[in-house]
Amino acid sequence: MTATGTTTGGGTGTATHCPYCALQCAMTLTPETGPGPTPVRLTVTPRDFPTNQGGLCQKGWTSAHLLDSPERLTTPLVRDAKGAPLREAGWDEALDLVARRFAELRETHGADSVAVFGSGGLTNEKAYTLGKFARVALGTSQIDYNGRFCMSSAAAAGNKAFGLDRGLPFPVTDLDDSEAVVLVGANPAETMPPLMGHFDPARLIVVDPRRTATAQAALDGGGIHLQPAPGTDLALALGLLHVALVEGHLDTPRRTAYRQERTVGWEDVRQCAARWWPERTERLTGVAAADLRRAAAALARARRAHILTGRGAEQHSKGVDTVSAWINLALALGLPGTPGSGYGCLTGQGNGQGGREHGQKADQLPGYRHIEDPAAREHIARIWGVAAESLPGAGRSAWELLDALGTPDGPAALLVMGSNPAVSAPRARRAVERLRALDFLVVADFLRSETAELADVVLPVTMWAEESGTMTNLEGRVLRRRAAQSPPPGVRTDLEVLHGLAVRLGRAGHEFPADPAPVFDELRRASAGGTADYAGAAPEHLDAGEAVYWPVREGAAGEPVREGADPGAGTVGTPRLFLDRFAHPDGRARFLPVEHRDAAELPDAEHPLYATTGRQLQHYQSGAQTRRVPELLAAAPEPYVEVHPDTARRAGLADGDTARIVSRRGAVLARTRCVPSLRTDTVFLPFHFPGDGAANALTNPALDPVSRMPEFKLSAVRLERADGGGAAGRREAA
Repeated sequence: MTATGTTTGGGTGTATHCPYCALQCAMTLTPETGPGPTPVRLTVTPRDFPTNQGGLCQKGWTSAHLLDSPERLTTPLVRDAKGAPLREAGWDEALDLVARRFAELRETHGADSVAVFGSGGLTNEKAYTLGKFARVALGTSQIDYNGRFCMSSAAAAGNKAFGLDRGLPFPVTDLDDSEAVVLVGANPAETMPPLMGHFDPARLIVVDPRRTATAQAALDGGGIHLQPAPGTDLALALGLLHVALVEGHLDTPRRTAYRQERTVGWEDVRQCAARWWPERTERLTGVAAADLRRAAAALARARRAHILTGRGAEQHSKGVDTVSAWINLALALGLPGTPGSGYGCLTGQGNGQGGREHGQKADQLPGYRHIEDPAAREHIARIWGVAAESLPGAGRSAWELLDALGTPDGPAALLVMGSNPAVSAPRARRAVERLRALDFLVVADFLRSETAELADVVLPVTMWAEESGTMTNLEGRVLRRRAAQSPPPGVRTDLEVLHGLAVRLGRAGHEFPADPAPVFDELRRASAGGTADYAGAAPEHLDAGEAVYWPVREGAAGEPVREGADPGAGTVGTPRLFLDRFAHPDGRARFLPVEHRDAAELPDAEHPLYATTGRQLQHYQSGAQTRRVPELLAAAPEPYVEVHPDTARRAGLADGDTARIVSRRGAVLARTRCVPSLRTDTVFLPFHFPGDGAANALTNPALDPVSRMPEFKLSAVRLERADGGGAAGRREAA
């Protein structure tokens, strides 16, 4: 094990960032010496950094534990036939097999018979190369990634309203001085705990159907918790806008001038809001009219305020409209583009921002360019050295891609890199069926995830502390990831895997470098002039620790263009967007009129409850990593369902009983947790567990018409005893 990098605290350590969420907390990895001279493990020490302020969550503290896990994959695995066990193989055998099968399928069924599924956890270099590999080496349009399940609705709404999508268009530290922060469907106390250090609980307004740890922190500190029925966040935003309108909060000279000079479309949105008086909003959402008025006043009277949305607002079949409603409220109050205020999306995955900028999304090319734009195609084709007409068009979105696998018109083979859709996809058992139906499944991973267990070939790849590259955090800040140790013998990087496959598929080796440095250089050139412009993000700025925020354009002399009002010493690019103009051609933001509509399915007599899903403190995403960390698993060992005690009693359940939760798509088992603060019409399940406890077996794949985001956050379910004793309870509930 070799440590490289900076010297910290008197010892040699590597300065890098946490592998989990988009906060990208800074940490130092230091070799821990055992009885002999060889280091035995990396220890984690938090570093003071603007996002985490020297703090880490449990996941960050334990992030190095998997590096030497006995479950690490260190040799390729292949399956000789369907149903045969996976066996160890050499790299040449495995890569030759993959390339041969891909080539055969392409020859027989066309380029779109081979698909690619990526991840918001990949470095910028890997996300960029994966998109290039799909479109150049494979020639397929069938590529998407798990970020479609995370931030896509906010991305679409942000692009519509502002002409640009960056999770937070301002640094996280701007939140420190905010006098009111509205958190819509976000629970950072569990999902990104160090972020809570940027909030004053007394100034929080938390919108969530559950009294989450974040909502409880707000209540304990004198803040506000609005607890709407699942699927009614859009109506709640309209109700708050109505109150702000009729009570005169929007009539100040500054806000009036802002709407007149910096926006278009206000009159249509004003008319929509006029119909959502507080009592009507209360009847639909369950939020008391008095609480609406109190929250609207607290937000409107703040000199500096922010509205932040999370997955709870986005993961709906109307997620784009829901986020747009909250953006409308922010625009009406004059927040976006005003120093000290704003709207933002709390991006989830570690590189959720960079992952959606560089081309692994079905409709995008690097630089956040649209794949159907002729100028974008010409630019990227020139960088890649191919004909623009050779680039495929837009393919299927993530769920549509998974649902088509193994069907007559769908892909026959799939390469999965950095994702575990067997657990994370909506209607998860359907996703597993489709993965099993493939002629050929290839998974690149460092652990035998539930998806890897289904594969015909498993390729062992490096973990975060064994590779270099860049990540882009939730602020649009480009960060340096540094390797702190060498990977185990037999393990290759994802870039090496893509290089090896591309060469076997007939591409020149220099087109797909295995070294991240030339990849990042090409990425910078490919993104130049695009919405997400990284051209000026030269490695020397990253290595020097400068704060690099995209867009970071390159000037005539090769130096980065420093934009925004007083970006500050050591800052490159644009830390604060929209201060002078929005990204639409006329420089104005768009109000977008939206109306409440019901979810794709509602509770009925057979399925009388709302089920919603989310994360818990100890686990991350599908849990494939965190469930293998003993400390985290001991703290959160099994699936559970949160239920109001009265709801549990009507189903014949008590705290600690095993419950069966049934939707129109399947059933799962989970330990009952009675939570008096929960709504009586709602149950909650974490989605980190596989098998009988897989919450996503319940979820609805109904898609938002714009973002193609599935409706993870709302399913109609019934609750019963696992031993079948729930019928009487259901009759009582009816």
